[in-house]
Amino acid sequence: MSISLSTICTVNEMHYLIENHWEGRIVKEYLFGALSLSRAQVTALKKKEEGILLNGARVTVRAVLKANDILSLALEDEQDAENLVPFDVPLQILYEDEDLVCVNKPDNMPTHPSHGHFDDTLANALAAYYQKQGRPFVFRAVNRLDRDTTGVVLVAKNKRCAAALSAQIMSRTIEKEYLALLEGMIEQDEGEIDRRILRVADSLIMRRTDDVEGEEALTSFRVLERRAGTTLVSAFPHTGRTHQLRVHFAYLGHPICGDSLYGRANEHLNGQALHAYRLCFTHPISGERLIVCAPLQGAFYDILKEYGFETVQTSLLKN
Repeated sequence: MSISLSTICTVNEMHYLIENHWEGRIVKEYLFGALSLSRAQVTALKKKEEGILLNGARVTVRAVLKANDILSLALEDEQDAENLVPFDVPLQILYEDEDLVCVNKPDNMPTHPSHGHFDDTLANALAAYYQKQGRPFVFRAVNRLDRDTTGVVLVAKNKRCAAALSAQIMSRTIEKEYLALLEGMIEQDEGEIDRRILRVADSLIMRRTDDVEGEEALTSFRVLERRAGTTLVSAFPHTGRTHQLRVHFAYLGHPICGDSLYGRANEHLNGQALHAYRLCFTHPISGERLIVCAPLQGAFYDILKEYGFETVQTSLLKN
């Protein structure tokens, strides 16, 4: 399973399990195709002694891949407390200890800095949070949410913890549950979407289903409530493809409300009505199985109340 990579998803080493449909293709194709790395990122990896390893051995980008190979990329910390601009806004901390922190990310907030968003992200907000405590901080996000998706973001406080949690993502032992409000009424009470996903040519953002060249993508869901021409579901992505839930529900003909990329905008929402509600993982130090839940918030919560969804009145979802 591939893991989404960003300029500050700072793990000392990331590991990727090569899937069957990549067999016979070269490392270069995987770096650009599966991981969507830039030429600058690939060039930086090539210059490092252990930048690109295949099954533990250094290789060039021309190396041929086989199914079940392990591709390892050495990624160094690129942001620290000195060059990550603090952004002092309230944060809802869901869980914290010496090794990791879980935050309920609000809508209209990118997870990490990017073009056009250098100082207004969750990374910047956490930098301010730890600056007040006089503690050094490096942003090591284990999972990443789109700017308008709310909910649990898991951040490791050290490289050891980050590497262990990334390994759990690769082995699919981190369980994720999302809440999504879909357009229209889905007839079945539960279902499974098993359609491969591929990045749209000439686009760094948009994805589509493609069962020939796409990467494996599996989502299951169950209906919680139907009201006002919409359906509220719990969604469980069993793989971690970019925009997986957004693409899969659009494929069903029931795009997520407010998703202007794969459906249509909604005047009551800042973006898609998608919330990362629950994250279940094994603590990399204590070995304890943790379940972290994020109360629903913002415009998504408000529109459910407006539409009369009874579910939002329960302690499960209420702020």
